[in-house]
Amino acid sequence: MSIQYGEPDMAGSYGVADSFPKDFGYGGDEAGIDDDSSASADTQPRILLMGLRRSGKSSIQKVVFHKMSPNETLFLESTNKIHKDDLSGSSFVNFQIWDFPGQVDFFDPTFDDEMIFTGTGALIFVIDAQDDYVEALGRLHGTVSRAYRVNPHINFEVFIHKVDGLSDDHKMETQRDVYQRANDDLADVGLEKLHLSFYLTSIYDHSIFEAFSKVVQKLLPQLPTLENLLNIFISHSGIEKAFLFDMVSKIYIATDSSAVDMQSYELCCDMIDVVIDISCIYGPIEDGGAYDKESLAIIKLNNTTVLYLKEVTRFLAVVCVLREESFERKGLIDYNFHCFRKAVHEVFEVGCRTPRNGGRPDDSLTSSTSTTSSSSTTRALNHRNYASHNGSMM
Repeated sequence: MSIQYGEPDMAGSYGVADSFPKDFGYGGDEAGIDDDSSASADTQPRILLMGLRRSGKSSIQKVVFHKMSPNETLFLESTNKIHKDDLSGSSFVNFQIWDFPGQVDFFDPTFDDEMIFTGTGALIFVIDAQDDYVEALGRLHGTVSRAYRVNPHINFEVFIHKVDGLSDDHKMETQRDVYQRANDDLADVGLEKLHLSFYLTSIYDHSIFEAFSKVVQKLLPQLPTLENLLNIFISHSGIEKAFLFDMVSKIYIATDSSAVDMQSYELCCDMIDVVIDISCIYGPIEDGGAYDKESLAIIKLNNTTVLYLKEVTRFLAVVCVLREESFERKGLIDYNFHCFRKAVHEVFEVGCRTPRNGGRPDDSLTSSTSTTSSSSTTRALNHRNYASHNGSMM
Protein backbone atom coordinates (compact mmCIF):
# COMPACT_ATOMS: atom_id res chain seq x y z
CA MET A 1 0.00 0.00 0.00
CA SER A 2 1.44 3.33 -1.01
CA ILE A 3 1.05 6.45 1.06
CA GLN A 4 -0.29 9.36 -0.94
CA TYR A 5 -0.23 12.97 0.11
CA GLY A 6 -0.58 16.26 -1.65
CA GLU A 7 2.40 18.52 -2.15
CA PRO A 8 1.97 21.83 -0.30
CA ASP A 9 1.86 25.03 -2.26
CA MET A 10 5.46 26.22 -2.05
CA ALA A 11 5.18 29.10 -4.46
CA GLY A 12 7.95 30.96 -2.77
CA SER A 13 10.13 27.93 -2.30
CA TYR A 14 12.56 28.92 -4.98
CA GLY A 15 12.61 32.63 -4.44
CA VAL A 16 14.25 35.09 -2.12
CA ALA A 17 12.04 33.91 0.73
CA ASP A 18 14.32 30.91 1.21
CA SER A 19 16.99 33.15 2.66
CA PHE A 20 16.94 34.81 6.02
CA PRO A 21 14.25 37.49 5.86
CA LYS A 22 15.56 40.73 4.41
CA ASP A 23 14.49 42.49 7.63
CA PHE A 24 16.57 40.08 9.69
CA GLY A 25 17.09 42.74 12.33
CA TYR A 26 20.85 43.15 12.18
CA GLY A 27 22.10 46.69 11.98
CA GLY A 28 20.40 50.00 11.50
CA ASP A 29 20.05 52.33 8.57
CA GLU A 30 23.73 52.89 7.97
CA ALA A 31 23.97 54.58 4.62
CA GLY A 32 27.20 54.49 2.70
CA ILE A 33 28.78 51.45 4.32
CA ASP A 34 29.43 49.78 0.99
CA ASP A 35 29.21 51.60 -2.29
CA ASP A 36 28.64 48.29 -4.11
CA SER A 37 25.79 47.15 -1.85
CA SER A 38 22.09 47.74 -2.26
CA ALA A 39 20.07 49.53 0.39
CA SER A 40 18.75 46.23 1.72
CA ALA A 41 22.29 45.09 2.50
CA ASP A 42 22.31 47.29 5.59
CA THR A 43 19.78 45.00 7.29
CA GLN A 44 21.72 41.81 6.57
CA PRO A 45 23.65 40.16 9.37
CA ARG A 46 27.33 40.97 9.03
CA ILE A 47 30.25 38.71 9.90
CA LEU A 48 33.69 40.24 10.30
CA LEU A 49 36.87 38.25 9.59
CA MET A 50 39.84 39.72 11.47
CA GLY A 51 43.36 38.66 12.38
CA LEU A 52 47.00 39.27 11.58
CA ARG A 53 48.40 39.14 8.06
CA ARG A 54 48.73 35.64 6.53
CA SER A 55 46.62 34.09 9.28
CA GLY A 56 44.30 32.53 6.69
CA LYS A 57 41.24 34.81 6.69
CA SER A 58 40.80 35.09 2.92
CA SER A 59 41.51 31.38 2.45
CA ILE A 60 38.69 30.50 4.85
CA GLN A 61 36.25 32.72 2.97
CA LYS A 62 37.24 31.33 -0.44
CA VAL A 63 37.12 27.66 0.61
CA VAL A 64 33.82 27.81 2.49
CA PHE A 65 31.78 30.12 0.27
CA HIS A 66 33.46 30.06 -3.15
CA LYS A 67 34.40 26.38 -3.53
CA MET A 68 38.10 27.15 -3.96
CA SER A 69 40.43 24.20 -3.52
CA PRO A 70 42.59 24.53 -0.39
CA ASN A 71 45.71 24.13 -2.51
CA GLU A 72 44.71 27.08 -4.68
CA THR A 73 44.60 29.39 -1.65
CA LEU A 74 48.41 29.28 -1.56
CA PHE A 75 48.36 31.77 -4.44
CA LEU A 76 46.02 34.29 -2.83
CA GLU A 77 47.48 37.74 -2.28
CA SER A 78 47.38 39.40 1.11
CA THR A 79 44.30 41.52 1.77
CA ASN A 80 45.23 45.21 1.74
CA LYS A 81 41.76 46.71 2.10
CA ILE A 82 38.39 45.72 3.54
CA HIS A 83 36.78 43.22 1.19
CA LYS A 84 32.98 42.92 1.45
CA ASP A 85 31.39 39.74 0.14
CA ASP A 86 27.58 39.66 -0.18
CA LEU A 87 26.34 36.06 -0.12
CA SER A 88 22.61 36.81 -0.25
CA GLY A 89 22.15 35.72 -3.87
CA SER A 90 23.97 32.40 -3.73
CA SER A 91 23.28 30.89 -0.34
CA PHE A 92 20.49 30.36 2.20
CA VAL A 93 22.40 32.36 4.79
CA ASN A 94 21.69 35.91 3.70
CA PHE A 95 24.64 37.77 5.19
CA GLN A 96 27.76 39.72 4.31
CA ILE A 97 31.32 38.76 5.16
CA TRP A 98 33.81 41.57 5.65
CA ASP A 99 37.42 40.47 5.32
CA PHE A 100 39.73 42.94 7.10
CA PRO A 101 43.42 43.41 6.29
CA GLY A 102 45.78 42.29 9.03
CA GLN A 103 47.38 45.71 9.32
CA VAL A 104 44.13 47.53 10.18
CA ASP A 105 44.78 50.23 12.79
CA PHE A 106 41.91 50.82 15.20
CA PHE A 107 43.52 54.07 16.35
CA ASP A 108 43.51 55.50 12.84
CA PRO A 109 41.07 58.46 12.86
CA THR A 110 39.56 57.18 9.59
CA PHE A 111 38.52 53.90 11.24
CA ASP A 112 34.84 54.30 12.12
CA ASP A 113 34.32 51.59 14.71
CA GLU A 114 30.77 52.77 15.44
CA MET A 115 29.73 52.22 11.83
CA ILE A 116 31.51 48.86 11.54
CA PHE A 117 30.68 47.18 14.85
CA THR A 118 27.13 48.49 15.35
CA GLY A 119 25.72 46.40 12.51
CA THR A 120 27.74 43.26 13.20
CA GLY A 121 26.32 39.88 14.21
CA ALA A 122 29.58 37.97 14.67
CA LEU A 123 33.28 38.80 14.80
CA ILE A 124 35.65 35.96 13.87
CA PHE A 125 39.28 36.45 14.88
CA VAL A 126 41.70 34.06 13.13
CA ILE A 127 44.92 33.01 14.89
CA ASP A 128 47.68 31.10 13.08
CA ALA A 129 48.41 28.14 15.36
CA GLN A 130 51.66 27.38 13.53
CA ASP A 131 53.12 30.81 14.26
CA ASP A 132 54.05 32.66 17.43
CA TYR A 133 50.62 33.90 18.53
CA VAL A 134 51.68 36.36 21.23
CA GLU A 135 51.15 39.33 18.90
CA ALA A 136 47.88 37.81 17.69
CA LEU A 137 46.58 37.55 21.26
CA GLY A 138 47.39 41.21 21.81
CA ARG A 139 45.50 42.16 18.65
CA LEU A 140 42.62 39.89 19.68
CA HIS A 141 42.35 41.64 23.03
CA GLY A 142 42.36 45.11 21.48
CA THR A 143 39.85 44.13 18.80
CA VAL A 144 37.22 42.45 20.96
CA SER A 145 37.56 45.05 23.73
CA ARG A 146 36.83 47.89 21.35
CA ALA A 147 34.04 46.02 19.57
CA TYR A 148 32.39 45.00 22.85
CA ARG A 149 32.26 48.59 24.07
CA VAL A 150 30.53 49.63 20.83
CA ASN A 151 28.21 46.61 20.56
CA PRO A 152 28.09 44.13 23.48
CA HIS A 153 25.70 41.89 21.52
CA ILE A 154 28.30 40.69 19.01
CA ASN A 155 29.18 36.99 19.08
CA PHE A 156 32.96 36.74 19.44
CA GLU A 157 34.49 33.66 17.79
CA VAL A 158 38.17 32.67 17.76
CA PHE A 159 39.42 30.32 15.03
CA ILE A 160 42.70 28.69 16.06
CA HIS A 161 43.62 28.04 12.47
CA LYS A 162 46.08 25.92 10.45
CA VAL A 163 46.04 23.08 12.98
CA ASP A 164 46.34 20.44 10.24
CA GLY A 165 50.11 20.31 10.74
CA LEU A 166 49.91 19.78 14.50
CA SER A 167 49.61 16.60 16.52
CA ASP A 168 46.44 16.01 18.56
CA ASP A 169 48.27 16.76 21.82
CA HIS A 170 49.76 19.94 20.39
CA LYS A 171 46.30 21.05 19.18
CA MET A 172 44.75 20.66 22.61
CA GLU A 173 47.68 22.34 24.34
CA THR A 174 47.51 25.29 21.93
CA GLN A 175 43.78 25.65 22.46
CA ARG A 176 44.16 25.59 26.25
CA ASP A 177 46.98 28.15 26.11
CA VAL A 178 45.09 30.54 23.81
CA TYR A 179 41.92 30.17 25.87
CA GLN A 180 43.73 30.88 29.15
CA ARG A 181 45.72 33.86 27.92
CA ALA A 182 42.82 35.49 26.08
CA ASN A 183 40.45 35.25 29.03
CA ASP A 184 43.13 36.39 31.50
CA ASP A 185 43.73 39.51 29.39
CA LEU A 186 40.01 40.29 29.40
CA ALA A 187 39.73 39.71 33.15
CA ASP A 188 42.59 42.15 33.74
CA VAL A 189 40.53 44.99 32.25
CA GLY A 190 37.22 43.99 33.82
CA LEU A 191 35.65 42.34 30.78
CA GLU A 192 34.83 38.99 32.37
CA LYS A 193 31.33 39.12 30.84
CA LEU A 194 32.76 39.09 27.32
CA HIS A 195 32.43 35.51 26.08
CA LEU A 196 34.85 34.08 23.53
CA SER A 197 34.16 30.81 21.67
CA PHE A 198 37.18 28.84 20.45
CA TYR A 199 37.44 26.44 17.50
CA LEU A 200 40.31 24.38 16.06
CA THR A 201 40.11 24.81 12.28
CA SER A 202 41.81 23.91 9.03
CA ILE A 203 40.81 24.39 5.40
CA TYR A 204 42.22 20.93 4.62
CA ASP A 205 39.44 19.09 6.47
CA HIS A 206 35.83 19.69 7.48
CA SER A 207 36.65 21.48 10.73
CA ILE A 208 36.31 24.91 9.10
CA PHE A 209 32.79 24.06 7.89
CA GLU A 210 31.86 22.75 11.33
CA ALA A 211 33.12 25.96 12.98
CA PHE A 212 31.32 28.22 10.52
CA SER A 213 28.14 26.20 11.08
CA LYS A 214 28.29 27.03 14.79
CA VAL A 215 28.84 30.72 14.01
CA VAL A 216 25.89 30.92 11.61
CA GLN A 217 23.55 29.02 13.94
CA LYS A 218 23.99 31.70 16.59
CA LEU A 219 22.63 34.25 14.09
CA LEU A 220 19.52 32.22 13.31
CA PRO A 221 16.51 33.09 15.51
CA GLN A 222 14.61 30.01 14.27
CA LEU A 223 17.31 27.58 15.44
CA PRO A 224 15.44 26.16 18.49
CA THR A 225 12.35 25.53 16.38
CA LEU A 226 14.34 23.82 13.61
CA GLU A 227 16.14 21.62 16.14
CA ASN A 228 12.82 20.62 17.67
CA LEU A 229 11.40 19.75 14.24
CA LEU A 230 14.44 17.61 13.45
CA ASN A 231 14.08 15.83 16.79
CA ILE A 232 10.45 15.01 16.00
CA PHE A 233 11.34 13.91 12.47
CA ILE A 234 14.11 11.46 13.44
CA SER A 235 12.28 10.06 16.47
CA HIS A 236 9.30 9.04 14.34
CA SER A 237 11.37 7.76 11.42
CA GLY A 238 14.03 5.57 13.01
CA ILE A 239 16.80 7.93 11.88
CA GLU A 240 20.02 8.17 13.89
CA LYS A 241 21.16 11.65 12.85
CA ALA A 242 19.86 14.44 10.60
CA PHE A 243 21.41 17.70 9.39
CA LEU A 244 19.73 20.64 7.67
CA PHE A 245 22.40 21.76 5.21
CA ASP A 246 22.96 24.85 3.12
CA MET A 247 23.87 23.08 -0.13
CA VAL A 248 26.06 25.91 -1.41
CA SER A 249 28.46 26.22 1.53
CA LYS A 250 27.99 22.82 3.28
CA ILE A 251 27.20 24.72 6.47
CA TYR A 252 24.56 22.96 8.52
CA ILE A 253 22.14 25.50 9.93
CA ALA A 254 20.51 23.01 12.31
CA THR A 255 20.75 19.44 13.54
CA ASP A 256 18.93 17.31 16.09
CA SER A 257 19.83 17.39 19.78
CA SER A 258 22.11 14.33 19.72
CA ALA A 259 25.85 14.93 19.73
CA VAL A 260 27.49 15.65 16.38
CA ASP A 261 29.83 12.87 15.34
CA MET A 262 32.55 14.38 13.15
CA GLN A 263 32.75 11.28 10.98
CA SER A 264 29.02 11.39 10.24
CA TYR A 265 29.24 15.08 9.45
CA GLU A 266 32.13 14.48 7.04
CA LEU A 267 30.18 11.71 5.31
CA CYS A 268 27.24 14.05 4.85
CA CYS A 269 29.49 16.78 3.43
CA ASP A 270 31.07 14.31 1.01
CA MET A 271 27.60 13.18 -0.05
CA ILE A 272 26.64 16.75 -0.93
CA ASP A 273 29.78 17.05 -3.08
CA VAL A 274 28.91 13.81 -4.88
CA VAL A 275 25.30 14.87 -5.49
CA ILE A 276 26.26 18.29 -6.86
CA ASP A 277 29.08 16.92 -9.05
CA ILE A 278 26.95 14.16 -10.58
CA SER A 279 24.02 16.54 -11.07
CA CYS A 280 26.26 19.00 -12.88
CA ILE A 281 27.38 16.25 -15.27
CA TYR A 282 24.15 14.33 -15.85
CA GLY A 283 21.44 16.79 -14.82
CA PRO A 284 19.20 18.52 -17.39
CA ILE A 285 21.03 21.51 -18.81
CA GLU A 286 17.86 23.47 -19.61
CA ASP A 287 16.95 23.71 -15.91
CA GLY A 288 20.09 25.73 -15.29
CA GLY A 289 20.90 24.21 -11.92
CA ALA A 290 22.45 21.14 -10.36
CA TYR A 291 20.06 21.20 -7.42
CA ASP A 292 16.29 21.55 -7.64
CA LYS A 293 13.04 20.38 -6.04
CA GLU A 294 13.50 16.88 -7.48
CA SER A 295 16.93 16.39 -5.92
CA LEU A 296 17.21 13.16 -3.96
CA ALA A 297 20.08 10.80 -3.27
CA ILE A 298 20.62 7.50 -1.46
CA ILE A 299 24.07 6.10 -0.65
CA LYS A 300 24.43 2.71 1.03
CA LEU A 301 27.72 2.15 2.82
CA ASN A 302 29.35 -1.22 3.46
CA ASN A 303 28.69 -1.02 7.22
CA THR A 304 24.85 -1.20 6.90
CA THR A 305 24.63 2.61 7.11
CA VAL A 306 22.47 4.56 4.67
CA LEU A 307 22.84 8.25 3.78
CA TYR A 308 19.63 9.86 2.55
CA LEU A 309 19.43 13.38 1.05
CA LYS A 310 16.24 15.24 0.11
CA GLU A 311 15.51 18.79 -1.00
CA VAL A 312 13.77 21.14 1.45
CA THR A 313 14.08 24.52 -0.31
CA ARG A 314 16.12 25.94 -3.14
CA PHE A 315 19.22 26.12 -0.95
CA LEU A 316 18.44 23.67 1.87
CA ALA A 317 18.52 19.89 2.07
CA VAL A 318 18.11 17.34 4.83
CA VAL A 319 20.83 14.70 5.01
CA CYS A 320 19.99 11.72 7.23
CA VAL A 321 22.13 8.92 8.65
CA LEU A 322 20.26 5.72 9.39
CA ARG A 323 20.52 1.91 9.38
CA GLU A 324 19.43 -0.29 6.47
CA GLU A 325 16.69 -1.95 8.51
CA SER A 326 15.18 1.49 9.26
CA PHE A 327 15.40 2.48 5.60
CA GLU A 328 13.16 -0.46 4.68
CA ARG A 329 10.31 1.80 5.84
CA LYS A 330 11.14 4.39 3.20
CA GLY A 331 7.48 5.26 2.62
CA LEU A 332 7.09 6.20 6.27
CA ILE A 333 10.29 8.28 6.16
CA ASP A 334 9.09 10.10 3.04
CA TYR A 335 5.73 10.86 4.62
CA ASN A 336 7.39 12.23 7.76
CA PHE A 337 9.79 14.23 5.60
CA HIS A 338 6.80 15.75 3.79
CA CYS A 339 5.47 16.92 7.16
CA PHE A 340 8.89 18.24 8.16
CA ARG A 341 9.40 20.08 4.88
CA LYS A 342 6.04 21.81 5.15
CA ALA A 343 6.78 22.75 8.74
CA VAL A 344 10.12 24.34 7.81
CA HIS A 345 8.39 26.55 5.25
CA GLU A 346 5.81 27.55 7.86
CA VAL A 347 8.57 28.47 10.32
CA PHE A 348 10.21 30.88 7.90
CA GLU A 349 6.87 32.28 6.76
CA VAL A 350 6.17 33.19 10.41
CA GLY A 351 9.61 34.80 10.59
CA CYS A 352 8.88 36.89 7.51
CA ARG A 353 5.52 38.03 8.90
CA THR A 354 6.84 38.85 12.37
CA PRO A 355 7.41 42.62 12.72
CA ARG A 356 10.98 43.64 13.52
CA ASN A 357 12.05 46.46 15.77
CA GLY A 358 14.71 47.48 13.26
CA GLY A 359 17.21 48.56 15.88
CA ARG A 360 20.25 46.95 17.39
CA PRO A 361 21.78 43.68 16.16
CA ASP A 362 20.08 41.67 18.91
CA ASP A 363 16.53 42.81 18.17
CA SER A 364 15.70 39.73 16.09
CA LEU A 365 17.17 37.46 18.73
CA THR A 366 15.42 38.89 21.77
CA SER A 367 12.14 40.20 20.34
CA SER A 368 9.28 38.88 22.46
CA THR A 369 7.02 38.94 19.40
CA SER A 370 9.41 36.73 17.46
CA THR A 371 9.78 34.34 20.37
CA THR A 372 6.03 34.05 20.84
CA SER A 373 5.43 33.35 17.16
CA SER A 374 8.18 30.75 17.05
CA SER A 375 6.88 29.02 20.19
CA SER A 376 3.33 28.95 18.85
CA THR A 377 4.55 27.45 15.60
CA THR A 378 6.50 24.78 17.47
CA ARG A 379 3.49 23.78 19.56
CA ALA A 380 1.32 23.53 16.47
CA LEU A 381 3.87 21.48 14.59
CA ASN A 382 4.35 19.12 17.51
CA HIS A 383 0.80 17.91 16.89
CA ARG A 384 1.30 17.38 13.15
CA ASN A 385 0.38 13.87 11.98
CA TYR A 386 3.83 12.35 11.83
CA ALA A 387 3.80 8.60 11.28
CA SER A 388 5.75 6.62 13.89
CA HIS A 389 8.26 3.93 12.94
CA ASN A 390 6.48 1.51 15.28
CA GLY A 391 3.35 1.77 13.19
CA SER A 392 1.22 4.15 15.26
CA MET A 393 0.11 7.63 14.30
CA MET A 394 1.06 10.59 16.43
